Amino acid sequence: MPIMSPSLFSVSQSTIAAHALFLGQSIDLKPFITLEPLGTDPLVIKAGAEGCAVLFDYGAVVLFGLSPVEEVKFLSDLEAVTREAFEQPSSETATLRQDRTGAGKLENDVILMAELDVPRLQIAADVLAKSVVLDYYELATAAVFDQIESFAVSLQKPPRQSGKVLLDQIGNTLLIQHKIVGRVEILEKPDLLWDYPQFDRLYLRLEDEYEIRERHLALEKKLGLISRTAETALDLQQHNTGLRLEWYVVILIVIEVILSLYELFVKA
Repeated sequence: MPIMSPSLFSVSQSTIAAHALFLGQSIDLKPFITLEPLGTDPLVIKAGAEGCAVLFDYGAVVLFGLSPVEEVKFLSDLEAVTREAFEQPSSETATLRQDRTGAGKLENDVILMAELDVPRLQIAADVLAKSVVLDYYELATAAVFDQIESFAVSLQKPPRQSGKVLLDQIGNTLLIQHKIVGRVEILEKPDLLWDYPQFDRLYLRLEDEYEIRERHLALEKKLGLISRTAETALDLQQHNTGLRLEWYVVILIVIEVILSLYELFVKA
């Protein structure tokens, strides 16, 4: 079992600020691995004068103990290694307070921790990072979900949504599902717990406090409904298109018959 690291912060710092952000589709971690990281999986590096940052390759970062000026500087440096950065990243703030009696408890955005050491910060960062990812896709899904009514109406009337729009909605839904399940692994426990099984209870408590599983389940249900509605509307549109083509063929046949009869009677 790895040796437990001491607290990152001085004894006088019993409270530190945490700021989680979902910056883009991915962050290239290679430039930071050579900087003597404080921890790996997830990657922890020094940041600011007395703080640290926990980086996730799926595009999230959690900053601990940085001043506003230091945050701006660090995030500016991250832009060069962030792929497909979001115009409006989702973010969440919290405060970590050293308190041995209620470790893992969340009180008014204050997370109580027995120690402010690297493993515990990694666990807190894992939960906060998942929370901001869910925040981003909850908002994105809500915007798409607003279009469900128009899709549902299109099932009762001749569909006006173009096939491209419907296919885009299906594609976006699949991309979100791939991100939260394949890349972020929202429901998976961090690999860190293999080395520190004694923190399993801390992780589960934080996961419960931020309602990670419940929010993931609700998001999955919305994504499933969006996908099914878009697919149904697309199928109906294709069906109606097929019917129109059949009518065109019938009309052409009728015209051809009329012309043939006309020629027959004129010649007669």
